[in-house]
Amino acid sequence: MRLHRNLVFAVIDCLQLIFNKGEYADKQLRKTLKLDKRWGSRDRGFIAETVYDIVRWQRLYAEIGDAHKPYKQEDLFRMFAVWATLKGIKLPDWPQFHNTPTRRIKGRFSELSKIRKYKASIPDWLDELGLKELGNLWEEEIYAQNETAPVILRANRLLTTRDQLLKSLAKENIYAQPVKALKDAIELNERADVFKTDTFKKGWFEVQDSSSQMVTELLNPQPGMRVIDACAGAGGKSLHLASLMQNKGQIIALDIYRKKLIELKRRARRAKAFNLETRHIENNKVIKKLHHSADAVLIDAPCSGLGVLRRNPDAKWKLEPDFITKIKDTQQELLQAYSKMLKPNGTLVYATCSILPSENVQQVQSFLDSDAGKDFSLIKDQSILTHQTGQDGFYMAKLKKV
Repeated sequence: MRLHRNLVFAVIDCLQLIFNKGEYADKQLRKTLKLDKRWGSRDRGFIAETVYDIVRWQRLYAEIGDAHKPYKQEDLFRMFAVWATLKGIKLPDWPQFHNTPTRRIKGRFSELSKIRKYKASIPDWLDELGLKELGNLWEEEIYAQNETAPVILRANRLLTTRDQLLKSLAKENIYAQPVKALKDAIELNERADVFKTDTFKKGWFEVQDSSSQMVTELLNPQPGMRVIDACAGAGGKSLHLASLMQNKGQIIALDIYRKKLIELKRRARRAKAFNLETRHIENNKVIKKLHHSADAVLIDAPCSGLGVLRRNPDAKWKLEPDFITKIKDTQQELLQAYSKMLKPNGTLVYATCSILPSENVQQVQSFLDSDAGKDFSLIKDQSILTHQTGQDGFYMAKLKKV
């Protein structure tokens, strides 16, 4: 592979903003990829993949390259040199790469790969927490979270079928295979910009991982029900609910962030999901008005996101121990408050994209042991680990109200 100067410098500039200015990797990449209209898909692919690789392995590459925060430009070039050397890519004869110690890089990599916190490229506190909560499962799971995630799509059955979706994408030279465990899911054979396809513009699919689709299917919403998606965000699961309910009944999508609900409305129009309304949670009155009104409630709770690090590798550098402590308080508060929106005999699903038992099964048990949970019983729960399934790390629990 030949390295081109403008692409390498684009990578370095992007990393500087992510590492030193705290920009989110996905948002900064979108801005970076728009800087030069002459870049083709291969150029954009190189920038995106290289940035994500170096973000993912930041601690390991920084240790090998003797780089220290805040990273100066020469630090970032050393980290890039480490990346290229370990990938077997020949470095160009540029001043930034003069005297790169190739042999030393490979030696240090061999040494540090024997130490989990470097091999997995994670903060010390996170390694300690993961080991405490998951024991022997932690090592394989955190390694799996450093792999590249597959692209999973969900056929929008309001407009098409899975077979029709596969054929339509194939006509646009995008090939995929059905995911056997789910009715509407397909996995791309290789990564592609699916958002530029006519199939996407027609609203025939959403990008949604298998685990996320399983959460909605666990709720098992039926046409005609009144269903509340209590932490809807931009609405991936709300749109799946509409699809499963055949646009019959009512879906109320709630969130504390108005901008996310605006995005949900836009997505719903494209998907032709008409039985969905959004309500901004401005205060507790919004929730109180819905008390004892829903046949089913989905609480896709805010969490540490440790089950989806392979999709958001910069999250492990932004997370702090205090955040996880606070988010667990929030999770229990949501269970206590939002469970009141259910009718008798209603169904509640609590879900997170975390792999920590303290955010998952322990939260459900605390709820069941509380006064608010005395009328509920646990029907089923499931913990999904990436190293065992290849899916995003998730937890989901189905509860029934008496």
